[in-house]
Amino acid sequence: MNLWHLFHKLRPFVRPYRLLVIATLLLTLIGSFTAQVNALTLQYAVDSINQLIEAGFGLSEGWHILITITAILLGKEVINAFVQFGQKFYGEKLRIFVSQDLAQGIIEKFLTYRLSFFNEENNQAGKLQTRIDRGIGSLTRLVQIFFIDILPLFTSAIVALGLMFYANIYVGLVALSIVPIYFWLTFKQAQKLGGWRRNLRDGRERKSQGILSIINSITVIKSFNRESIESEKQLKLQKELTNNQMQTRQTSFLFDGLKTFIEQIGIVLIIILTAYFVLNGEMSIGMIMYHVLLFNNVSAPIRSLHRIYDEVNDAMIYSESFFAILEADHEREPSGVQKPIITGKFELKQVDFYYPNGHHALKSINMVIQPNKITALVGLSGAGKSTLISLLDKFYQPASGHIQLDGIDLEHIDTQYLRDHIGLVLQKNHIFQGTIFENIRYGKTDASLEDVMHAAKKASIHEQILQLPHAYDADALMLSGGQQQRIALARMFLKNPPIIFLDEPTASLDAIASEQIKQSLDQIKQGRTVIIISHSLSQIIDADYTYVMKEGHIAEHGEHNTLYHQNGVYKEIFDAMAKSLNIEKIAKTFEDDTEEETHS
Repeated sequence: MNLWHLFHKLRPFVRPYRLLVIATLLLTLIGSFTAQVNALTLQYAVDSINQLIEAGFGLSEGWHILITITAILLGKEVINAFVQFGQKFYGEKLRIFVSQDLAQGIIEKFLTYRLSFFNEENNQAGKLQTRIDRGIGSLTRLVQIFFIDILPLFTSAIVALGLMFYANIYVGLVALSIVPIYFWLTFKQAQKLGGWRRNLRDGRERKSQGILSIINSITVIKSFNRESIESEKQLKLQKELTNNQMQTRQTSFLFDGLKTFIEQIGIVLIIILTAYFVLNGEMSIGMIMYHVLLFNNVSAPIRSLHRIYDEVNDAMIYSESFFAILEADHEREPSGVQKPIITGKFELKQVDFYYPNGHHALKSINMVIQPNKITALVGLSGAGKSTLISLLDKFYQPASGHIQLDGIDLEHIDTQYLRDHIGLVLQKNHIFQGTIFENIRYGKTDASLEDVMHAAKKASIHEQILQLPHAYDADALMLSGGQQQRIALARMFLKNPPIIFLDEPTASLDAIASEQIKQSLDQIKQGRTVIIISHSLSQIIDADYTYVMKEGHIAEHGEHNTLYHQNGVYKEIFDAMAKSLNIEKIAKTFEDDTEEETHS
């Protein structure tokens, strides 16, 4: 991405604030002329005082010169103070507004992306956060330096260069010849630094992701005493980052030294040339200072160019990844336009699905899920059960085949409308920062406190909430894992959808809580389309129909009794579940208890 492309991409974010831009441009124009006042005033002062001295006059005849100089310089400083305040204020205001719009724009955009976007290796949470934060920071800083640094400095330089040419074309040519050399050096510096800066960006992203990974995995790290291993991983990343930083600095210092040398050569040439013209009688002595000060205005942006170019270069590098997120249109979640009456009959025909890493998760899936029935998905871990539910909820799109809901292709149904009719409870549900009330109400944002409490009772969490110091206003993140799972279930009960997907809904609950939740689920299952993934025997037996998955394909399907007596995969899994519960001992315990009751 070059500078022109970058400004083109930023234009839609700056356009709403064009009045701020116009005001800044007018102030810049005024400031560029006031910046030349010192040179003009100094030339007038030196020549006027020199004439007085040559004529034999002193202070009494030169008061008007001092008064004139004082009035001009003080007036210029007053005007300049207002101009600089306006430039900085409007520039900062523009930066803040553009930063706000960039941040909101990218949040609104990636909320529309499919889950596959976030599952890509290059789009891990830490990397995305670094790209977004640094992208917004660099881009908004670019807007600011353009209106506060680049534009005023270069406008002033152009005016100063014009005055130098007007005074003497040869002095103007000397000043002008320095500029392309300096720009060429800066361009070569940018080329040298480009690769190192990209490495620096990648290193920062990996470091951010590594720190986030440590925070999320701290319990596991400590339980295995692997602190030293994680520390060594971070040290390796840090050393790579340090090496990139040192290479970047070394290159910068080398080119900065060359550019400073070129600038000083320019000043020496200006002094020698103007002194020659003074001695030759073609210029007044005041023109020496006049041209030196004007060249200072020309070289000021040159002196700042390396710093500005660093900012611009950073902005271009981080903007590549920032706009890659913002413009990932192919990753947008597809949404149809139809909003049919939903009864809940799903039909899958020859459905295949691949994850971004190439894993073939689903293979030629053919399935019919009947409305108002309970359908169980059974299989070992990695069989594709959760992936199948994600496809039915349009989190992913199948690579091939078709998924229909009530005879309509899923991709033609409005996504938001579809999800309004689906309740999803996962094995591990997300709890948002906020109160318990806010978290349950997430299922229905206009629900009353009574509605929330009723949902909490169904999820068997109401009594525990009331025991907390702040009841429903307590921080939901402070709850245990099992309690958070019940909050997620209460959220689903409050939503009250016609289709329910349950992915191990009671996996993190104790036996009593699981039985309570099962009773609540049994109530809400009635008259709805339910798809359940579970390792609970009771929940599988309760299903009207069962699909057995193995390595991404359907191995068997049918009702419980039929499947069990086929002596296939289902019987193998079911027996393993029963053995894990030690049913023989459980049955014997019940028999012994029954005998004791009989004897008594």
